[in-house]
Amino acid sequence: MNDRQRILAVLNYQEYDRLPVLHFGFLGATLQKWEREGHIDLAQLPAIGDATPDEDELSRRLGFDCNYHRVFGPNTRIDPHFETKVLEELPGGFRKVLTGSGAIVLDNDDNESIPAHVDHVLKGRKEWDETFRDRLRFSDRRVQEVSVNCGGRMAGFAEGGREYLLRPDRATHILLHCGSLYGVLRDYVGIENLCYLLADDEALVDEMIEVNAELCYQCTQAALASGVSFDIGHFWEDIACKNGPLVNPAVLASKTGPHYQRIVDLLHRHGIQHVSLDCDGSIDTLVPVWLERGVDVMFPIEVGTWGADLRPWRQQYGRGVLGVGGMDKRVFARDRAAVDAEVDRLRRLVELGGYLPCPDHRIAGDARWENVQYYCEQMHRVFGP
Repeated sequence: MNDRQRILAVLNYQEYDRLPVLHFGFLGATLQKWEREGHIDLAQLPAIGDATPDEDELSRRLGFDCNYHRVFGPNTRIDPHFETKVLEELPGGFRKVLTGSGAIVLDNDDNESIPAHVDHVLKGRKEWDETFRDRLRFSDRRVQEVSVNCGGRMAGFAEGGREYLLRPDRATHILLHCGSLYGVLRDYVGIENLCYLLADDEALVDEMIEVNAELCYQCTQAALASGVSFDIGHFWEDIACKNGPLVNPAVLASKTGPHYQRIVDLLHRHGIQHVSLDCDGSIDTLVPVWLERGVDVMFPIEVGTWGADLRPWRQQYGRGVLGVGGMDKRVFARDRAAVDAEVDRLRRLVELGGYLPCPDHRIAGDARWENVQYYCEQMHRVFGP
């Protein structure tokens, strides 16, 4: 079996020869530290990113099979995006920066996390009508210009990528990114402003969701029409934090539920059985919203301080809820005993079926190279043939 077959076998509760050992990428600070320590040479691996050939090489050196987040990602964001530029230099090395999505953030050179939003170009109806709505129109470019790892080299979808993905012997799984139905609006307008808009101009929020969802649908439809056999549908949201969701689950269900269903139905008609969704934070109250609309794979199941875990969801919702993630990446900064304890915890979750362990986000800068290697060795030993 290859990794593609193993991943689908696990999610389908089928037999497999061994469990694939997955990861979810690396932070830049991690790569820089490992270079300083002499483990890698970034001049020889200059393009480490999700599913690039350089990342595949790094995965091999560490002992991982692959990155779960191998995504074919049509451009479902505003196009053209805003020109990123510094608006104001501030004391202490901070600066106000206009991002491509129209957010104004507070950032500095050392930041490896999401910078604080301090303002947004999109504030209400005026900016939506004049600046944003027309940037969310579909064009073939949004699909044709996607870059694809063609077994060791990157190529545009229209310049060889499609032909590679059409190969029946393709050994790597591909997630088809279907966009974001609510989280992207948080990026455009800010979570507080979005909450206010729901009260002050609900019709505008409904229109924003409708226009954005239609773009997501058309991008998904165009990708599927290419004839490529994508393996798993995939959404991104990031609408939760450690204390729970950033949106009332009932509002999410009523506003976006029909749009999730429409896209999921499209995926099912093209033979894609499973749909995963990337949302950080504590998502317990959001899980039933997504399950009801056919989104069945929760990812990355951040352990965090709130102890996210597949088991209680499985007990509540049954075998229909699947999972990828849930591995506490913090053990990489500790010792072998901590790694052993985590692998043993994961073993009990794997026994539930329908679950693929994976570090619960990008491997962080405090990760020790030897601990990551040891984790991969132990995963292969415990879950191998």
